Amino acid sequence: MYQINIHEAKTQLSKLVEEAAQGEEIIIAKAGRPVARLVPLATNEGKTRTPGGMKSQILLADDFDAPMSDEELALWNDSPIFPKQGQ
Repeated sequence: MYQINIHEAKTQLSKLVEEAAQGEEIIIAKAGRPVARLVPLATNEGKTRTPGGMKSQILLADDFDAPMSDEELALWNDSPIFPKQGQ
């Protein structure tokens, strides 16, 4: 792991990306203060998913797909988190 300033990082981006792909961790600093970290992407190699592998490990309530009550619908439809189109 090493630190490089953002100006140098701009001029050496291809080299830094290649180093990160090889496993190197690079800290990018702005005015001497670390602001970002360039690391290799995690891969899923060796991790296989088995169909049905989570069976019986995820529990749903018996009424999971039951219709919502009027109170729940009002909370859902009038929520500021989900504004109506055009608002």
